[in-house]
Amino acid sequence: MTPSVQDKKLPSIQIADNRANTQETVDLEDLATLFAQALYTEGISHQAEASLTLLDPEDIAQLKVQYLDGDGDPTDVLSFPIDGPHRPEQLPGGESSWMVGDLLICPQVAALQAPDHAGNLQDEMALLVIHGTLHLVGWDHVEQDQRQAMWQRERQLLADLYGQISRDPWSEADYLQALGTADETSHSVITP
Repeated sequence: MTPSVQDKKLPSIQIADNRANTQETVDLEDLATLFAQALYTEGISHQAEASLTLLDPEDIAQLKVQYLDGDGDPTDVLSFPIDGPHRPEQLPGGESSWMVGDLLICPQVAALQAPDHAGNLQDEMALLVIHGTLHLVGWDHVEQDQRQAMWQRERQLLADLYGQISRDPWSEADYLQALGTADETSHSVITP
């Protein structure tokens, strides 16, 4: 029998809740575990590190403006690749670790979009972790074929690591409608 992801040594996740408004209850430890499992499933070794930070809408909006030339509206998730998914050269004297990147999520935005997207806040947060993880390891959704492939991978990772979510958020019509009402830089990857 093949060992499950839970039996493996997972990448290390640094967590922070930098919100002033903690109205939305979020289990940051569970999200960090899901993040680590998703990274591992995508081929990232236990020597890697990543960070998961929860932010208020104004803070994530400021980062969106600063790094994506955004419109100043808050977004749900931002991914900041640092070393990326590929391990840097081994350091002299032993094993090396690397920082895959930072994942920033705004629970307030997630709570607002959840009813029409993943269904509830818990499912929406899980989806955002998986979505952001895929961005950190190189996936994108600019073109329709990329989007379809990324959505399929999100479905698979959620099914394997989280379970069934309340609502199906993967429809082209929903995606195009969101682009019509939101900046195209929503939940994007920020490259160095």
